[in-house]
Amino acid sequence: MTFHDFPIVNASLNGASGALLLAGYVCIRRCRIRAHATLMISAFATSIAFLACYVAYHSILLRQGITVTRFPEHPVRPVYYAILISHTILAVVIVPLILTTLWRAYHRQWSRHRAIARITFPLWLYVSITGVIIYWMLYILAPRLTVGR
Repeated sequence: MTFHDFPIVNASLNGASGALLLAGYVCIRRCRIRAHATLMISAFATSIAFLACYVAYHSILLRQGITVTRFPEHPVRPVYYAILISHTILAVVIVPLILTTLWRAYHRQWSRHRAIARITFPLWLYVSITGVIIYWMLYILAPRLTVGR
């Protein structure tokens, strides 16, 4: 793995986290509690792995004086920034929500766990999905928008 592989690794970890969250949701709706717990812990683990890779990647960028990839001037740019800003804000907000949700499950505080999980799940899923969308827009779409300019 090289430095240049970090963005796709990060997107893959976000995608995996989203898929695990959805599978965990399906399991809890079907009363498959043990499977739900396993999937949610796995989603948490992939999110932690993402965070570690994200911090490592940006630390390398900073140390080497490399600027982050910017989205080019294009009519779709405001859409990219709207997704990026909402993703970034919610990525910060979601951390204590995830930890509280897991804490309440660990301590078998089921009614309190359910109450916060109803907030945590859609926000966490949004952050996971938009992480993949941001990767796609920045590394797949953006280079195609600049071809021929």
